[in-house]
Amino acid sequence: MPRITLSALLLLCTPFLAIAGDWRVNEATRGNFTDTRDAIVTAIENRGLVINATSHIGDMLERTGHDLGKSRRIYEQAEILEFCSASLSRQMMEADPHDIVNCPFTIAVYTLAGQPATTWVGFRRQSGKSAAALERMLSEIVAEALH
Repeated sequence: MPRITLSALLLLCTPFLAIAGDWRVNEATRGNFTDTRDAIVTAIENRGLVINATSHIGDMLERTGHDLGKSRRIYEQAEILEFCSASLSRQMMEADPHDIVNCPFTIAVYTLAGQPATTWVGFRRQSGKSAAALERMLSEIVAEALH
């Protein structure tokens, strides 16, 4: 029976490890949290889209940390903006009804604890038949807001 060495196994798995680590898009900016979040909101609304909900993730983690016995602060501020596009959602789900899992769309805006001068904006890479169109829209929103 042939033996596979550790280096051969790593060589075989390297493409999968790269893909596994490439599931999100994050970009840092020197803008403050509020200005960056407002710029993302404006870029979303400039496309005629409506924000359905804002998840106050940073507040939730801060509020529940003590109940979990955790005291380390993770974020200065952190929110996830949830929105949708009727036309893009229709296009996605006509192409593949299982692309429903990509809806609603989200963009996270956050600052790390102790680093309030750097604001991060991120979103999940998409999958499915309409992934390119959705990812292009998310990238354009972020680019408009940050550049």
